[in-house]
Amino acid sequence: MYNNKIELKGNLPKDEKKRLLTALENYWDDSLLARRVQQFLIYYRLKDPPILDSTNISRTQTFMRGYLNSQGYYSPAFNSRIDTTLFQRRNAPLQKRATVTMIIEPGRNMQIDSVYYSLIDSNLQKLALAGSRDSKLKKGTPYSKEVIAGELDRLVTQYRQNGYYLLTRDQLVAEGDTTDKALLQLTVDPFELAGRLAAAAERRKNNPTVDLAVFQRGEYYKSHYNDSSLIDTAALKPYRIGNVYYYPETKTTEIPDSLMSSNDFKTLERRQFTMLYKEGTFVDRPLRDHNFLRPGTLYNEDLYYKTVNSFSNIGAWARVDSRSVIHGDSVDFYMFMVPAIRQNITYDLEASYNTGDVIGAANSLFGIASSVTYRHRNVARRAIQSATSLRGGVELNIDNSNNGNLLQTTQVSASQRFVFPRIMFPFSDRNRHRLDARQTIFSINGSYTNRRDYYELRSMTTNWGYEWRKRNRLWSYKLLNVELYALDTLQGLRDAFVTNPLLRTAFNTGSVVGQQFSYQVSYPDKNRPAVNNFFRFAAEEAGLYMAPFKTMHDRIYRYVKFEGEYKRTIPFRKTTLALRTYGGIGISYNSNKEKFGNTLPFFKQFIAGGPNSMRAWGLRQLGLGSSLLSDTSGSFRDRYGDMQLEANVEYRYPVATMGSVRIGGAFFADMGNIWNIRKTASNPNSEFNLGRLGKDVAIGVGTGIRFDFSYFLIRLDLGIKLKDPARQENNGWLNLTRFTWRNDEFVVKDATDPSGQRTINRNNYAVQLGIGLPF
Repeated sequence: MYNNKIELKGNLPKDEKKRLLTALENYWDDSLLARRVQQFLIYYRLKDPPILDSTNISRTQTFMRGYLNSQGYYSPAFNSRIDTTLFQRRNAPLQKRATVTMIIEPGRNMQIDSVYYSLIDSNLQKLALAGSRDSKLKKGTPYSKEVIAGELDRLVTQYRQNGYYLLTRDQLVAEGDTTDKALLQLTVDPFELAGRLAAAAERRKNNPTVDLAVFQRGEYYKSHYNDSSLIDTAALKPYRIGNVYYYPETKTTEIPDSLMSSNDFKTLERRQFTMLYKEGTFVDRPLRDHNFLRPGTLYNEDLYYKTVNSFSNIGAWARVDSRSVIHGDSVDFYMFMVPAIRQNITYDLEASYNTGDVIGAANSLFGIASSVTYRHRNVARRAIQSATSLRGGVELNIDNSNNGNLLQTTQVSASQRFVFPRIMFPFSDRNRHRLDARQTIFSINGSYTNRRDYYELRSMTTNWGYEWRKRNRLWSYKLLNVELYALDTLQGLRDAFVTNPLLRTAFNTGSVVGQQFSYQVSYPDKNRPAVNNFFRFAAEEAGLYMAPFKTMHDRIYRYVKFEGEYKRTIPFRKTTLALRTYGGIGISYNSNKEKFGNTLPFFKQFIAGGPNSMRAWGLRQLGLGSSLLSDTSGSFRDRYGDMQLEANVEYRYPVATMGSVRIGGAFFADMGNIWNIRKTASNPNSEFNLGRLGKDVAIGVGTGIRFDFSYFLIRLDLGIKLKDPARQENNGWLNLTRFTWRNDEFVVKDATDPSGQRTINRNNYAVQLGIGLPF
């Protein structure tokens, strides 16, 4: 066997044909399947090809017919073709290669005509009818076993949310009836009967339909086969929550069944649960905040898993197990919670390499930093998470381009973060039953940065905020965000102000007092569950809290900022297509224009380029718009904008596997730029203008390789500037016939050069080293 092919005939929708072709590939008989193993890129090797045996074709047709029947295709027509070729490599035996092609005409897919529930238990029938609007079994829906199974699972979930603790899918059965109702009408005329039979056969061929009914399995077998053995009365009655017991100090070596019978515990009884403990490692507050099992209420499976997952996500417990005991019509729950390591210290070492920095020209910089973090997972015995970090690092100018100084930047920082497992002041935690998770976060961070010869920056940031999640939606709100900055300018920065006056408003001293909000959701397509979508929205404002204090207006930044991002991942059989769009805008409304200017503070502005943005440009090396000010600057080349638009597309494919490392490749295209939102006379063409959008948009294309080590992924991308707004010729488009890796379009004055001027070299490409996927 050399190859297997499938041809689908008939008028099938494109997506349906693709789905069936992909699924049918899995139904070749093993003795007829030519297995291929990927070697490198598009090169594959046959692995242990079987000898062709035509008798296996009928077995394959049986497997494929069974699958098509399960998808609602009950009249498929099969044919097959065997093609043979002779092939011989140099000094190798002659090969006779066989390709088997399966030719299938599935016919028309059966449609659901009606759905009804026939449940003897009145409460089950009532619940089924009440939730029927959520059913995917609708008139006209294509029939498939997956859809039927999904409906039975939905019913079981609904019942288990309403007290039916022991009910499983084994208690339900679905029956399909394909009988044509026209044939049920009696007639003694043989010609009329023949006509009805012919019409029914034509309808089955052109528009096959099925009527579905859902029964209780026990009652179904009793009425159809006079068999009562499958009736389970215990599974068909609702249960209520009995007692709830928590063992928050369970050790990994302890056996839950033994703990349940032990009397060697202190007890703390509350209205809704009982805590059993020995050492008093935890107070009962975390249990009260995250227990959703209320004695006396109907059992709800969602609340049970919500309780278990809530304790597991706090961080204070490494594992949560449970046992249940039924007493009559109630269920007692025993929760065995194994505490996580209470305290630990971690050390991290970081290294980076890049070209270009915030102040200097294109230097080669090597950075190294180390940090130590102390974590406490049960502060004050309330499951509060604490993290204390110290970090120090230096940036070395390894090509000695900065006046021969090796040490270029020194940075030291310290931070403290507390995570409280509930919503705290000033909001109430009363709505916790509606949420799957929630927490309050307080953090404070102080840092000192010394950029040799340019500036010394001291900062302190602190915020108080909340995070909460419900299903696939996550919200974050920082009620108070305070950022204090103190900047000392040194001679090198003052010299840069002379050549680039815009730096004066970028590097100023001010503070931020405001609030931040973000919302994100991840969801699959309705019709294609494998396709994943992600949306994020974020907003930030500064200055509103300080609006009544007019004397403070010249000391704080005042602005609003919005961001939106949408990502879509479309998986294929072996490859993936990833799409992303992003937009952001910030508006400054400072009263002191002379000090703060008309833009956001530089640490809040948007940047483009780098490993996760426009990959054909270096970090902060794209924009603003089609302005040439930064590209022709001899001392400051980085760019910051108040607005950003970007779109990305990436096609990912496997290359090879080396041991446990999966090697993949990608082709990508990035499009976008950053702009100011206000016109600036000293920086023309830097503001956003819809009429100039075609000229301002940058386009980069490229390819990359990924090394996936399972726990992390290393990525190397090469991007080419297909359209560069700063390129003077060909309206910014790359001339492939005259392509060069570097260009020297710009010449600037330079008193240190004997000629009085200096050529600025710009790359037409960029190489990016990144960790993880870009989006």
